[in-house]
Amino acid sequence: MDKPLRYDSKDMARALEVLKSGGIILYPTDTVWGLGCDASNPEAVSKIYELKKRKDSKSMLSLVGNEGQLQRWVEEVPEAAWMLIDAAVEPLTIIYDRPKGLASNLLAEDGSAGFRITGETFSKTLCERLRAPIVSTSANIAGEKTPRTFNEISDEIKSGVDYVVKYRREDGTKHKSSHIIKVSDSGVIKIIR
Repeated sequence: MDKPLRYDSKDMARALEVLKSGGIILYPTDTVWGLGCDASNPEAVSKIYELKKRKDSKSMLSLVGNEGQLQRWVEEVPEAAWMLIDAAVEPLTIIYDRPKGLASNLLAEDGSAGFRITGETFSKTLCERLRAPIVSTSANIAGEKTPRTFNEISDEIKSGVDYVVKYRREDGTKHKSSHIIKVSDSGVIKIIR
């Protein structure tokens, strides 16, 4: 049986330092590699939109490290959302009606925002140590194919970030994006992806 991958503490410390200083990172998540920043920092969020050449009217999701973090950044997590989280066997992003504390340019036009509780070691620890959600959007220019491994990420993206995490670069597993479901405060569920 293969040993679980371990990340280097210096790699984690550098990623955390960049996030705290308003920079953007390229990092592995529980799905595809992501572009990330402190989700409460509007200037950092703008940098990601610029790098992706994406309009800021298209919102991006954020990762949190645990259920407690989710409750800190969402006004009220509906019971239907908890049931979906408990039942999920694959990564699941849920869009909530009333996020709080996020950068305003991260929100959808209706004020909602998507969160996923990551179970992946590096991204989970990073969220917990930052004590804030981390933006997680696919590491590609808007309209281009989502890279499923580190080697599929373009040089333009790699050179456009402030730090590229070393952990899991050699992982050739073809990961896929998460499922996305919107859960309104009233409990109405809508499947997005």
